[in-house]
Amino acid sequence: MKKFISLLAASMMLAPGFTSCGDDEPDVPGNGGEEKPETPTPGEGSTPERNVSRAIEIIDAAVDNYFTGEGMAMARYYNPYTKQRSEELGSIWMYTASIEAVNATMKAMKQLKEKGQPALYDANFSRYTQLLSKLYDNADYYLGSFSLTSYTQTRQWSVYGVDRGSGKGGANVEGIHNVYDDQMWLIRELYEAYEITGETKYLEKSEYLAEYVLDGWDCTLDANGKQNGGITWGPGYVTKHSCSNGPLVSPLVWLSNHYKGKSDEVTVRYIDTDNSRLTKSQKKSDYYLEMAKAVYEYQKSHLLTSDGVYDDMMGGYRTNGQPEYETVNGVRYRKNTPLYDRVGPAITYNSGTMLSGAADLYSATGESSYLTDLRSLSDKSFTKFATLDAGKGLYSFDITGFRVWFNGVLMRGYVDAFNHYSTAGQYAQVFQENLDYAWDNYLYEHMLPTNLLVGWSRTKENNRTEAMFTFTHAAEYSVLAGYQLKK
Repeated sequence: MKKFISLLAASMMLAPGFTSCGDDEPDVPGNGGEEKPETPTPGEGSTPERNVSRAIEIIDAAVDNYFTGEGMAMARYYNPYTKQRSEELGSIWMYTASIEAVNATMKAMKQLKEKGQPALYDANFSRYTQLLSKLYDNADYYLGSFSLTSYTQTRQWSVYGVDRGSGKGGANVEGIHNVYDDQMWLIRELYEAYEITGETKYLEKSEYLAEYVLDGWDCTLDANGKQNGGITWGPGYVTKHSCSNGPLVSPLVWLSNHYKGKSDEVTVRYIDTDNSRLTKSQKKSDYYLEMAKAVYEYQKSHLLTSDGVYDDMMGGYRTNGQPEYETVNGVRYRKNTPLYDRVGPAITYNSGTMLSGAADLYSATGESSYLTDLRSLSDKSFTKFATLDAGKGLYSFDITGFRVWFNGVLMRGYVDAFNHYSTAGQYAQVFQENLDYAWDNYLYEHMLPTNLLVGWSRTKENNRTEAMFTFTHAAEYSVLAGYQLKK
């Protein structure tokens, strides 16, 4: 990898340097003057086993540090130096990061077992199955119901709100209080949970949320009779974002693959050329793949930049920013809001979802355009977002805002692309080196700092760490274990 880094550094145009989080004081040694905690004993042999073992260590501590009560209320922050968790709770998006980490780690346990290394599976899989079930059960504190008028119907839905409610099923999900991308990440993780455990309740919920999100697809027709396409950020918004389109592509392909060769059908709602609303039946395998292609094409045609990566959203609407409606044959429907401006900045997350989407679409269809896309996006995203830290000889990525989690999405995209483009694996390896550097130098109380190459702040009060970042580190370790096993 060092040879790859030195060659790449000489040839690529690097992005601006990343900004470290917190203050600029020197880092605190990871062990705080105490003996460094040991990695759990089972499975410390190979690198994949070591990765999964480390993920388990991070997750087990994080569950104790961030969650409280039988309802598993998740604090947004925890500070390992002061042992304090914040009163502010995480949103459903942040909460889902914990599910993502558990799923990724359970999947890696199964992969190790299939390779003849069952120690971590035997020691942890059963209790992680129970943990996963508890996480999903208590995600219902974010669940609520509301009536939505979409482009083709008015219907009652039970979906996940941004904020946690006081009781299960009682969250506020009206208007801007639920967003489609939050549902998309749950669609993904619910399907992953089904694949890992075989429990059909996860598949059923994944499909239900997919139906809800696809109800938000803009199927109104333009002057040429073509669907305007795209999914707004949420039912209460008019802007169409990379984050509310790209994450849906892969799980739709997975659902299509699940129903391939089966006769299961779905009722599809659409708009005819006379603006009337109609329905038809279609095989699920065909419908899900068709929509995966359509969502992918919308984002590619509207949000791909000249740098070869993806911008944030389509905006520039000429309304007051509120959804508009029309009446057709006496029935009220949402209507299209024209969007004229592509808005940045480009961030790692948006390219990562499309990288995974291209990989899954190529696997499902064999269409060469997706292979061309994933090769180009792999190279250009690394050129755009990676920065060489000359002092440490390691590449890093901007970690301001929520970018620690965003960068994890890009890493997963590289791992997915590796199946078809080996160079993407070298980009993924950068994340492995960063995690290992932090583990060797800054591990404290089974946690890694937000800035993996700089470490903790000497001002102990400044070391509060986002729950979703801690779970991101665990998820990355487990996804990289899967990549190493593929190698």
